[in-house]
Amino acid sequence: MPVLDRLTLGKSGEDLACRELGRRGYAILARRYRTRIGELDIVARDHGVLVFVEVKTRTSDRFGVPAEAVTLHKQAKVRMMADDYLLRKGLADCPCRFDVVAVTMPCGGRPVIEIVQNAF
Repeated sequence: MPVLDRLTLGKSGEDLACRELGRRGYAILARRYRTRIGELDIVARDHGVLVFVEVKTRTSDRFGVPAEAVTLHKQAKVRMMADDYLLRKGLADCPCRFDVVAVTMPCGGRPVIEIVQNAF
């Protein structure tokens, strides 16, 4: 898949994830929050808990379901980026968790969105 297509797919998946999270009562605080380590896809608040959301979007499960792409290495990076966010925002004592939104967008079909709370 060409890079532009992957970027478009990823952005579309994040858009769908934000809509679904909002529908479920999450307040979106930031999207694509950049740190020196990388980028947090979504930062949200859910009933007083700060949620760092990693979004994985695929067109099929041919190479595994989207959530499986959040490897231990990726989890460690997201944790470091979350620490950076908490430090910069002065939220060191804020309760937080890590969710994964898995989006499957089959060609010609309806997107399937799965939210895994406390994924890691």
